[in-house]
Amino acid sequence: MRIVSYRQGQGAALLFILAAAFLAAPPPATAATGPKVVMHDPGGALASRQREIRALRRSGQRVELRGTCYSSCTMYLGLNNVCVAPDAVLGFHGPHGLFGGLQRDVFEHWSQVMAAHLREPLRGWFLQHGRHIRHGVTTLRGSTLIGMGYARCDPPQRSSTFRYSASGARGKP
Repeated sequence: MRIVSYRQGQGAALLFILAAAFLAAPPPATAATGPKVVMHDPGGALASRQREIRALRRSGQRVELRGTCYSSCTMYLGLNNVCVAPDAVLGFHGPHGLFGGLQRDVFEHWSQVMAAHLREPLRGWFLQHGRHIRHGVTTLRGSTLIGMGYARCDPPQRSSTFRYSASGARGKP
């Protein structure tokens, strides 16, 4: 390992190198990068999902719930720019630890965190019923959530490329 010492007069060169590195860095993700499309998300740790949602909110990136979205994935519903496909399936249950139940105050805290990411009337249902589901999940279809006021995702864009059928005939999809 070579140790480089800083000498007077090297400041301008160091500043130039740092500026060049900054300018060469890729820009932060923005809404222009396209939507985050959720096709299969089994959930995960609430604290991690909460951090991800804060980052998505800052970036403005759209989230499309198009497949299965269980557990902490349902917290995406708290974003302003989320949409739900009618055939999506969202699974709800209450917070729990890796090895079972939580202490009452911890359970209450994470229940409130989860509920804060839901709109009425879904929030009320979750606080009354959903958070008490300990084994398995209760599922709701995207069409039900759309009926509750969540935005409906536009149908996926069809590709204009040609596909080959089993018979070898060419045609549009």
